[in-house]
Amino acid sequence: MRIALFGATGGTGRQVLAQGLANGHQIRALARSPDTLAPAPGLDVIAGDVLDQAAVDTCLSGTDAAICVLGSHGSAQPVEAEGSKRIIAGMQRLGIQRLIAVTSLGVGDSRDQVPGFFRVLMQLTLKKIMAAKEEQERLIRDSGLDWTIVRPGGLTDGPATGRYRSGIDKSIQATRVSRADVADFVLQQLLDARYLRQTPAVS
Repeated sequence: MRIALFGATGGTGRQVLAQGLANGHQIRALARSPDTLAPAPGLDVIAGDVLDQAAVDTCLSGTDAAICVLGSHGSAQPVEAEGSKRIIAGMQRLGIQRLIAVTSLGVGDSRDQVPGFFRVLMQLTLKKIMAAKEEQERLIRDSGLDWTIVRPGGLTDGPATGRYRSGIDKSIQATRVSRADVADFVLQQLLDARYLRQTPAVS
């Protein structure tokens, strides 16, 4: 497939990029610093910011689906909601229906799937980021697109194992899961409608 990838320079985004190319997909990635992504067959890097509608539209043009793995860190203003707003607008304008976005367990109706200490952390140091993810999910749900929102547990840089739990069962609790395994699950959704307009957990 031809995929528009947003958040390609982040930890999970790099895994989606590497595995997607290895699986034979063509990927167009939007990056503020394109030189941080090594050239590779099947990769087209677009220089730009996800808050710039023109850059987002350029990245989306001619693709079959979009994958959004936007993330925020530290004191920077979170980009998840505003970036997703522009991705959704571009997809609607260009007639692209399939959107797969990665948020987090603890967002929306998955609050009880994370341990108590993380719920406290969400209120103290991650409040802005979690609020941005909440708004991001609302925008996606209201978009009219064919969306799937993937909610991983605590992310690690470990290798792909293939040994992870996934699905919409609320008994799935947030445990540590590698970004590589999350990327594997995300890419599976491109050709699988099982979780269409649903919010599966990965842990």
